[in-house]
Amino acid sequence: MAEYDFDLFVIGAGSGGVRAARMAAAQGMKVVVAEDRYMGGTCVNVGCVPKKLFVYASGYQADFSDAGAYGWSRSDVEFDWPTLRDNNAKEVARLNGIYRSLLEGSGVKILNGRANVTGPHSVSVNGDQMTAERILVATGGWPFIPEIPGREFVLTSNEVFSMETLPKRVLVVGGGYIAVEFAGIFAGLGADVHLSYRRDLFLRGFDRDIRSFVRDEMLKKNIELKFNHNVASIEKLQDGSLLVYADDGSSINVDMVLYATGRVANTSGLGVEEQGVVLHRDGTISVDDNFRTNIRSIYALGDVTGEPQLTPVALAEAMALVKHWRTGETADIDYNNIPTAVFCQPNIGTVGLSEEEARNSGLNVTVFKSEFRPMRHTVSGNTERTLMKLVVDSSTDKVIGVHMVGDDAGEIIQGMAVALKAGASKKTFDETIGIHPTAAEEFVTMRTPVEG
Repeated sequence: MAEYDFDLFVIGAGSGGVRAARMAAAQGMKVVVAEDRYMGGTCVNVGCVPKKLFVYASGYQADFSDAGAYGWSRSDVEFDWPTLRDNNAKEVARLNGIYRSLLEGSGVKILNGRANVTGPHSVSVNGDQMTAERILVATGGWPFIPEIPGREFVLTSNEVFSMETLPKRVLVVGGGYIAVEFAGIFAGLGADVHLSYRRDLFLRGFDRDIRSFVRDEMLKKNIELKFNHNVASIEKLQDGSLLVYADDGSSINVDMVLYATGRVANTSGLGVEEQGVVLHRDGTISVDDNFRTNIRSIYALGDVTGEPQLTPVALAEAMALVKHWRTGETADIDYNNIPTAVFCQPNIGTVGLSEEEARNSGLNVTVFKSEFRPMRHTVSGNTERTLMKLVVDSSTDKVIGVHMVGDDAGEIIQGMAVALKAGASKKTFDETIGIHPTAAEEFVTMRTPVEG
């Protein structure tokens, strides 16, 4: 008789948990997955996928406006929120089914319910106790809302995609990429949008030129940016609207407040802390290089550990972990030069070091920049502009940072990430023939460094 009911018990059916479960099952392990919300985790249900669909939707208003200069004209275009909301729900449901099918097709048992770790090798789900040789926690993150009066009236990214109606006046609170993206989404869909951030400039951690450029482009889209602004309380009025008070005494009346002030590790009620698993001060689970906690039979990966909160990172960690179990080799994850995109309008794409990071680390750098009006807007009259930037290590000629704000920045930066991973020099960029006419060719034609 087997010592345990399962070889692996995975808690959480998000990107990392599903990938680990499938790969472990393919290695012959008996695997079970417990999920208490939805298949696919944050990314599929309330993150990357629906957000990108809503970004597409929000861009059509500008496209229709630009189309007139190209000979297209019609006056009966209008936006219908329920159509977008319901079509998004259908696509999410389709992906939920795919994730479930992938698990079932791999021979993984699925349990619907919140798992509770009751011991080093035991887990309870819906009152049923099970044992496993290994337990993997992959429960991701959860939206954070500060403890302010009226917090019960706000929405987060968990609820915003399924709202009954589109609000006419929106306040987005936060300064990270989620806040910036949603401000652009609602503005593009026709809402009157305000963005509140408690510091002087959003997107902390990104290159300063990128942050300033995005600020200026957002202002062109009539998004009111409230920097050094801190929400103190929220009051619901008789007409259903919300009166939001700031700590400077000012107030604003809106129909909806969306909080995008970060995410915390989703470990509430999980039982890991009670079993002695060490957590960091921010609540994330502490793991070693092989994703093992201080309890030898319990592992964790993905957003719940505090690593870069990106779906591809969780997938890479899952593959590395299962390979470690199979070979005994240390899990090999390179967290350097991870490319990322922010789907604001225009998009941000970035990989490698910002200029500030490079200089602060003591490197002598040469910077190349290009700002221009994209070709499509030379005809349309749209004032949106594009920014591209290269950060080069002066001593080695190696390109150590590539940054862009503009249409399809994420698509372009994916290719740049391959170049950085391969150790491309500025000379390599210069010797590469561009594709004309594209915006991307600008990355291989920048010759004059920025002064200073």
